[in-house]
Amino acid sequence: MPKEFVMRGRTASGETEVLNIGSQARPGYGYIMTEFLLYFGEDIGGAGKELAGTVTAGKTAVAPLEPDFTNAGLIATSLCFASGSTDNPDHWTVVNDLYIITQDLILMVQDKSGNDGFTNWQCRFREVKLTSAAEAVANYKQYTVFNS
Repeated sequence: MPKEFVMRGRTASGETEVLNIGSQARPGYGYIMTEFLLYFGEDIGGAGKELAGTVTAGKTAVAPLEPDFTNAGLIATSLCFASGSTDNPDHWTVVNDLYIITQDLILMVQDKSGNDGFTNWQCRFREVKLTSAAEAVANYKQYTVFNS
C-alpha cells in the first residue's frame, strides 16, 4: 500500500511557504499531490471571505488570485469562500495528480477580501515507486520547470 503523508500549516495572506518534500524523499520514489485544501484562519462570522492558494514546483510562487494553467510548474490551486456567517464555506480545488514531485514546492495564499489574516492549509501526498528511468524523467522535468 502506498505511503501517504499530510503537510499542514498556517500562512499569512500574501506570503509563501516552502513545502520541504526533499526531506521526505527516498531514492527511487516520488510523490503525487492528491489534495490541497484551504480554510479560514480567523472568525468568518458576519462577513464574506475569499481565500485563494497555489502550489508550484517553480522558483517563484504563482499568484493565487491569477493562476495560469499554462504554467508547467503549477501543481495545485484552491479557492475557499463564504458569503456570510450562516453559510458553510465552499471549496474549489484543481490538482495535477499526474505530476511526480521529487523536490521542494512553494505554496502561496492570498485573502482576496483584503484582510491581512492567516490562512490554514493542508496538502496530502502519496508516495509512488519509480523505475530508474521514470525517476530520471521526473527529476529532469522538475529541473526544466525550476529553471525556466
